[in-house]
Amino acid sequence: MRELNYDLKRLQATHRDASHGTRKARSYALAQIANTLHDLGFRGLKATGLRRKHAVALVKEWKRQGRTVGTMKNRTAHIRWWAERIGRPGVVPSNDALGIAKREYVTNEDKSVVLDPEKLTLVKDPHVAMALRMEAEFGLRREEAIKFTPSRDDRGDRIRLKGSTTKGGRPREVPVRNESQRRLLDEARGLAGGGALIPPDRNYKQQLKVYENRTREAGLYRMHGLRHHYALTRYEEITGWKAPAAGGPPRRTLTGARRRIDTAARRTIARELGHDRISVVAQYIGGG
Repeated sequence: MRELNYDLKRLQATHRDASHGTRKARSYALAQIANTLHDLGFRGLKATGLRRKHAVALVKEWKRQGRTVGTMKNRTAHIRWWAERIGRPGVVPSNDALGIAKREYVTNEDKSVVLDPEKLTLVKDPHVAMALRMEAEFGLRREEAIKFTPSRDDRGDRIRLKGSTTKGGRPREVPVRNESQRRLLDEARGLAGGGALIPPDRNYKQQLKVYENRTREAGLYRMHGLRHHYALTRYEEITGWKAPAAGGPPRRTLTGARRRIDTAARRTIARELGHDRISVVAQYIGGG
């Protein structure tokens, strides 16, 4: 194994922050980054030797390869994680300085999925079924739902997710807005006891495999669409009209108070879905 690859693996072993999914994506990305730096001629580089020139060279190479803006932004975020962990947070220039364009999120396409109750009854694992219901009711990501621990995360009028279970390591709160959600949380507490929505004899990786197998067997696909449905529902609940992706008015046509309400709704949805940029919400509810 090359020295940089080894160094980065040790760095990740020391700093096991963020969720399992994020750490897995980070591991893959950093391995690819180390290989690319080697191919670009930066031989013998150690993790502590990261410099601005390395980030610049990487972005230049990704552009030559035709990588998408999203891919470049994601990989650069992993380099910034690397830089922060070696105590050099300012060594990586901003995306603008690196020449990475802003990503366009607006699609106005409805990608929402409603949880089919008949198919849900075919899910034989009660923990998987409960995780799916949590995704639908609270807009959780799959890993967040599987790792949800009612005794810790249920705060009565809201749920509070730990950073170690969320994408990007960002803790967040999601309000409990209705009786359906309250009943679900009570059911989840009864099922999980003092633990997460993972049976005591399994770990997360094992339960994730069970989740994938049981949802496939039940004919449940594109479950990330449950988050889209949550966002569309929340938008209409807050604004009083449908989102652009659901046939509502495009954002560009809104003025005055309606425009301000739209902005407030997008900000709320971004926070509840765990995104730090309001622009990302457009991929869930549309823009225009």
